[in-house]
Amino acid sequence: MISQEIFNLLRKVGFIINRPYTFCHMLTSIDGKIIGNYMKTKESKDSGTLFYQLAFGEDAHYHHQGWLSGRTTTDDNFTKYRQPDVLDDAGDIPPGDFIVQTDLEKYYISIDPSGKLGWRSHELQYQNTTAHVLEVLTDKASNAYKAMLRNLNIPYIIAGESALDFNVVVQKLKELFHIETLMLGGGGVLNWSFIQAGLCDELSVVITPTADGSSDAPSLFETKSGLSDDQPVTFTLKDAQAQEDGTVWLRYLVNHE
Repeated sequence: MISQEIFNLLRKVGFIINRPYTFCHMLTSIDGKIIGNYMKTKESKDSGTLFYQLAFGEDAHYHHQGWLSGRTTTDDNFTKYRQPDVLDDAGDIPPGDFIVQTDLEKYYISIDPSGKLGWRSHELQYQNTTAHVLEVLTDKASNAYKAMLRNLNIPYIIAGESALDFNVVVQKLKELFHIETLMLGGGGVLNWSFIQAGLCDELSVVITPTADGSSDAPSLFETKSGLSDDQPVTFTLKDAQAQEDGTVWLRYLVNHE
């Protein structure tokens, strides 16, 4: 368990930490769902404004250089399940990572092991935030897909052969793209995988005062065979704030064994 203040202090005194300080920041319903019909309510939209301001607003509480989401979350919100426009005659692609530095304030980092997301541009717009897309691939991604990313000026890192190595992911994000603070933004499988791997330091949950009772919608944390299990993890409450509209903002430090 370590706070961002201690994390940054260790860096200042020369202690080598080869990954970003990582906080998971999510908006949920009262019953812990991260998407669903509850999001159509006025209450949820009001809570969503607080969620955005905390991590992306002018006076944001969290200052980060990029946020990380899984492939399904990315398709739901940005690429809309488009098929990638791959370059079948791409030929040989240089091995390893493709590094592109950006003039934008943030990267949007998508976990896409096999290379399936249908990007059309290297820039992404999320409300008032413009970010540079950055892909996380494994060796399963084809040369044609990598060529498409290069053509769009979308950087990518290779983090594993057939399965993602999350330790490699965070190390490369820090060393190659200078990301010192990273936001983890879902889905539930990605969130839980990072927490179980000991790579998430803080949990920030904005709870909107609504629910829809869905039994199918994904939750804040979810296991997936081969990535994580249901071994319990405990948290230490750092702060709790109730808003006038009924929204509650909870902050926890993740207890690492």
